[in-house]
Amino acid sequence: MSNVKHLTTKVKGIDIFYREAGEKGKPVLVLLHGYPTSSHMYRNLLRNLSDNYHLIAPDYPGFGRSEQPSMADFDYTFENFANIIEAFLEQLDIQKFSLYLMDYGAPVGFRIASKNPQKIQNLIIQNGCAYDEGLEAFWDPIKTYWNNKTIENGKPLEGFHSPEGLQWQYTHGVSQPELVSPDNWEVDLRHLTKEGNNEIQLALFYDYQTNVKLYPKWQAYFRTHQPRTLIVYGKNDYIFPVAGAEAFKKDLKNLDFNLYDAGHFALESHEIEITDKIRKFLAV
Repeated sequence: MSNVKHLTTKVKGIDIFYREAGEKGKPVLVLLHGYPTSSHMYRNLLRNLSDNYHLIAPDYPGFGRSEQPSMADFDYTFENFANIIEAFLEQLDIQKFSLYLMDYGAPVGFRIASKNPQKIQNLIIQNGCAYDEGLEAFWDPIKTYWNNKTIENGKPLEGFHSPEGLQWQYTHGVSQPELVSPDNWEVDLRHLTKEGNNEIQLALFYDYQTNVKLYPKWQAYFRTHQPRTLIVYGKNDYIFPVAGAEAFKKDLKNLDFNLYDAGHFALESHEIEITDKIRKFLAV
C-alpha cells in the first residue's frame, strides 16, 4: 500500500484540496464525498486500495480543506460542484475512471457520468440516491423548505450539522456504534463552523431539488449505457433508506447488489467488508 498524499490545486480560481494514493497509470477510482463530510471519509479506503488502483478524493468548495469562496462569488449548487470536479479531473488528465458515490457525491457523480458516459468504467454507490423511493421521512422538512424558503423553515435543517446532528448521522442504525470514531464529526465541524458555512449548507439543501428533477435523466443513462455497478449500502440508513437502493434494480442489469447492517456512513463500521467487495468487483 502507498502513502496518501494531501494536495491542493486551483480549479476555476478556487483552491481544491484532494487526497491521492496509488500509482499513476493504474485504474483510476474517483471518490466523491457526501454531506456533511469531506474526503476524510475515504481516508482508510485510500490506503486499502492503493496497491492496485490510483485513487483521488477531492473536497468540494466549502467542504473539508477546500477553499470556501463567499456566496457572492460562487453559486453553491450541485451543478457547479459537478463542473468543478469535471474540470479538476481534466486538469489531472484523468480520461477514464470509476466513480465511488456517496450521499452528495451521487448527484455530483451522476451529472458527470450522464454527460460523459464514455469516460465511466464502473460505478460504486454507497448510500446515494437517484430515485424518488429513496426520499422518505428524513426529507420532509427539506421538502417544506423547497416549497417555502423562509428563515423559519430553514432553522430545523441547521440541526443536521449541529454536533448532535452530526453524531446522529454517523451512529444511527449502527449496531456497534463504538466502531465509529468521534473524530469524524470533530473533523466535519472544522468547515461547518466557518463563518458563512451554515448559509452554504442551507443553499445546498434548497438546491437538492434540482437533483430530483434530474432523476429521470440519470435513470435513462442507466438503462441506455448499463454501467457496471456495485451497490454497497448501509441498510439501516434513515437519510437514504434501503428502498432507494432497491430502486436501482429497475434500470441497472449489470449490478452487484450488497446490503450491510450499517447506517448512513457504512464505511465507518464495515470498511473491511466493503473494501473486499470493491476489490473483487473491480478485478473483473
